[in-house]
Amino acid sequence: MRHVLSVLVENEPGVLSRVAGLFSGRGFNIETLSVGPTLEKGVSFMTITTTGDEQIIEQIVKQLRKLITVIKVVDLTEMDAVKREMALIKVNAEDAKRAEILRIVDIFRCKVVDVGITELTIEVTGDEKKIKAIVNLLQRFGIKEFARTGTVALKRSMQL
Repeated sequence: MRHVLSVLVENEPGVLSRVAGLFSGRGFNIETLSVGPTLEKGVSFMTITTTGDEQIIEQIVKQLRKLITVIKVVDLTEMDAVKREMALIKVNAEDAKRAEILRIVDIFRCKVVDVGITELTIEVTGDEKKIKAIVNLLQRFGIKEFARTGTVALKRSMQL
């Protein structure tokens, strides 16, 4: 099963290496990893996506909590959370096909972020299924380049 881990860490040299080393040293795979600073100085937020059964994930979480630079670890998988990815897709866009590509961009609520004579660069933000769906639709036009972030996620607020 796929799990999304939210990890708050001290922002200092070697933290990413220690976290990645924990995974590789125990034979676990990091599928996606997204890291960025928080509003609090000296603290970063990691979102790690990995696969494993409950026992494996429990072991990973326990091992992460043992790292001195780790402040907090939360498995967001079973929680109600907002999860997003972002992708940039450079697609062939000859004159005859451009209107059709722009309709797809509009339907998926994406943005065209760069326009060339024979290509468009599209920014798409959403969950994993949305990214896969638009990639599948755009492949017939010819995808020239593709870059994708890892998952970023936050636990949803309490609902009234």
